[in-house]
Amino acid sequence: MVNVTGKRHTVTNGGAAARRVLLITPYASYRTVPFVEAAHTLGVELVIASYDRGALVGAGSRGVHIDMGDPDATLHTLLAAAQQTPFAAVIGTDDASTELAARVSAVLALAHNSPAAVQLARRKDLARACLARAGIMVPRYQRIDLRRAWPPQCAEIEFPCVVKPVALSASRGVIRANNPEELARAMHRVQRLLTAVPEVTERDTLLVETFISGVEVAVEAVLTAGNLTILAIFDKPDPLEGPYFEETYYITPSRQPEAVQQRIAQQVSAACRAYGLSTGPVHAECRINAEGVWILEVAARTIGGLCARLLRFGTSYGLEELVLAHALELPVNMQATAGAAGVLMIPIPAAGILRRVEGIRAAEQVVYIEEVVISVREGNELVPLPEGASYLGFIFSRAPTPAAAEAALRAAHACLNIVIAPLCIQEVKGAVRQALSRRIGQ
Repeated sequence: MVNVTGKRHTVTNGGAAARRVLLITPYASYRTVPFVEAAHTLGVELVIASYDRGALVGAGSRGVHIDMGDPDATLHTLLAAAQQTPFAAVIGTDDASTELAARVSAVLALAHNSPAAVQLARRKDLARACLARAGIMVPRYQRIDLRRAWPPQCAEIEFPCVVKPVALSASRGVIRANNPEELARAMHRVQRLLTAVPEVTERDTLLVETFISGVEVAVEAVLTAGNLTILAIFDKPDPLEGPYFEETYYITPSRQPEAVQQRIAQQVSAACRAYGLSTGPVHAECRINAEGVWILEVAARTIGGLCARLLRFGTSYGLEELVLAHALELPVNMQATAGAAGVLMIPIPAAGILRRVEGIRAAEQVVYIEEVVISVREGNELVPLPEGASYLGFIFSRAPTPAAAEAALRAAHACLNIVIAPLCIQEVKGAVRQALSRRIGQ
């Protein structure tokens, strides 16, 4: 568990099984490497179960390939792996794997959330209904069955509203609509995005909810026997008013008044109780206005990826280290760092092919900037929201105050010039190359 009075150490008791964790993660997930590094730091053996393309096997870790399209076979595969090499904990890194991790843990009698609770946290429509029954502030919503006629289902929708898939994350497919015409266009657009979703109900269902104005924050926390410990509250200083809801700036510590922060913690804790969550990481998104704190999302997972680096500022540990330590009941000694930290998830400004990013050195020379990381390689396609699922990269800052951390990120971002080739040009060039190849071959 997370124990603020203990010391940081590796697992040394209970044999090899006490040091072994099964990590279920998509192939090439940006969350995987931080978990591998955290396991190395803590002296934990990591067995990686990966899906989508193939098994992920890296230095210091072993792997097994699973097929998420066949849940029963996947469960059998992982239980067979546990027979050969017992696990002390099972962790899912994303929305698709947390429910499977709960099922495996239940069979192995390991600490876990109930699969039903994890499903509630993952499915936005089920979550809204659950929280509304519990009296927790959530937007007024309407569940839309895309297989039925839309107009009758949308008759009572209030504007402005927000259209969103019931099971995608990272703001994919989330679109604001201000009138019936915009609503129809948004629903058609999200429906096209959902054609690749394998689960039938999630592919054929939309959530339309009232737009909630106000400032937005993100919360990272951990549950221990149902008790919530807040690790960090991140301010999102950019107004998120649509039409799309791209995450950009995260700043910590929060500049919200202490009373508001306490109310945020109370609401997130109440949501976890309503779902039935009791253990493990929690990532939440909330809106704050004159009416109070509204729950937008409470997921049974971490924020993950490079954004999780900000947790080291607030706790002296990486987020993945805290998750592994919690799962293995290792005591840790969390120590907050003076000052403030921030990250900019560099938005993708337009669709196309990335040619280059100019001004990186100038951005890194801005006072209080720690690092600029470009995640997309030159020549790769860029897809912005609401269809896109990734960022161009990240900029990190450390500063004496939250305002200075934010200002540094904005100044560094202004130094960047993102050069993008339109897709149509690339398609023309491809067609020309193919024509030339045919002529040469004749």
